[in-house]
Amino acid sequence: MTARTIVGMSGGVDSSVAALLLQRAGASIAGLFMQNWEEDERNGPCHADEDRKDAVAVCARLGIPLYLRNFADEYWDQVFEHFIAEYRRGRTPNPDVLCNREIKFKTFLDHARALGAETIATGHYARVDCVDGRWRLLRAHDAGKDQTYFLHALGQQALAATLFPLGGVDKTEVRRLAREAGLATHDKKDSTGICFIGERDFRSFLSAYIPSQPGVMRTPDGTAVGEHPGVFYYTLGQRSGLGIGGRRGAEGEPWYVIGKDVVNNVLHVAQGNANHWLQSRRLRASAPTWIAGAPPAAPFRCAAMTRYRQAPQDCLVELDGDTCTVVFDEPQRAVTPGQSVVFYASDECLGGGVIECSDAPYGGWDGANA
Repeated sequence: MTARTIVGMSGGVDSSVAALLLQRAGASIAGLFMQNWEEDERNGPCHADEDRKDAVAVCARLGIPLYLRNFADEYWDQVFEHFIAEYRRGRTPNPDVLCNREIKFKTFLDHARALGAETIATGHYARVDCVDGRWRLLRAHDAGKDQTYFLHALGQQALAATLFPLGGVDKTEVRRLAREAGLATHDKKDSTGICFIGERDFRSFLSAYIPSQPGVMRTPDGTAVGEHPGVFYYTLGQRSGLGIGGRRGAEGEPWYVIGKDVVNNVLHVAQGNANHWLQSRRLRASAPTWIAGAPPAAPFRCAAMTRYRQAPQDCLVELDGDTCTVVFDEPQRAVTPGQSVVFYASDECLGGGVIECSDAPYGGWDGANA
């Protein structure tokens, strides 16, 4: 009998319990393990083999079939090449957003349908419902684990075919359910960081694709305070890895990255977590996508996040063709080109776009035709 729902089994506890809950609800399910990354001498291990074995063990425990699929070529073409291209531009991309849109809720969905399934399910912490024929993406019950920020680029077709069994479940309950069900993943550590980098040093990983280009670190007044191995390896607001020691006449506050000049290979730095060089009220975003298929009537007020785990911030959104301008009620820290700005109306995720620039002193606003 063909399973009506295919669960994306990552080898982690969340997808394991998503499958468990669907099975207990009487759903006809099977699992599918996606291998999205090929290991070699350059990129090193990413624990895909360990994750696959855990997915096999969980599906065996539940008594459900498990399909294995290799999406590494699709991931390389549709996610990783964009990731590297963005870093070469001096930006900080978010590959999870693109992976969700192109791989987990497109390629995976296509394969599930080819297997005869009607819907897919994942272990993401999010909720979905349908009101007057329109599918909505809603924040998870567990606010600390909510992942709608990474799912904001999904559209009506994907949401109509997707189940999020963990949308109303707290993480502590997920662990308890997995333990009581005897699932091998019940105490497995949550994955952190970028999936294909894992626990490896980020700079050494990136240097295999973008060679080191040493340059100077400068303060806003032009003073050289150190050297860097390449502006590509840093992100706005970063504190660690600068290696700037104490300087005569300087305050003892830590140093932070406040800007990146890719053309001249200069990393701009300043002291103090709350320094004004990182503050902005406006940002410009490109290629906004809207879960409803179209944006609200503009201009409109909502709340927005410029990074994961940030509390949504009140703002005004103005649309201009395939770009939008976001004006925040309060200054925002370290708004970063390449990252996503994601819009919310209460618990509903409206969509989002890719940050291009901000009106911070080094945010690039003057060159944005603003």
